[in-house]
Amino acid sequence: QLQASGGGLVQPGGSLRLSCAASGVSFRYYGMGWFRQAPGKEREFVAAISWPGMKTGYADSVKGRFTISRDNALNTVDLQANSLKPEDTAVYYCARTNSQGVARREYDYHYWGQGTLVTVSS
Repeated sequence: QLQASGGGLVQPGGSLRLSCAASGVSFRYYGMGWFRQAPGKEREFVAAISWPGMKTGYADSVKGRFTISRDNALNTVDLQANSLKPEDTAVYYCARTNSQGVARREYDYHYWGQGTLVTVSS
């Protein structure tokens, strides 16, 4: 399974680091990604990273503010979220693809974590 953590309440302009740990799900040789779902909206792509981590991709809305990384020794993938805005408020999900590349479509992801809530508010 994939276990996401690190969410919480943060003020606008603040930062959070989300982490996703894989257990019982093969982590090696697969691309990983983060998606989010805001209240009343569809789930959307946030960021993705290839295996072993040389390539990354970001949604335009987070480019320059968020950074995805992975630790292949620890089987974790992190999302560093800086300069947070109220519109970043959502449940954030980590997921694993069945390929090695950077994937932006939900269709390409076959394993999903349970989500962690990020609330950006003053």
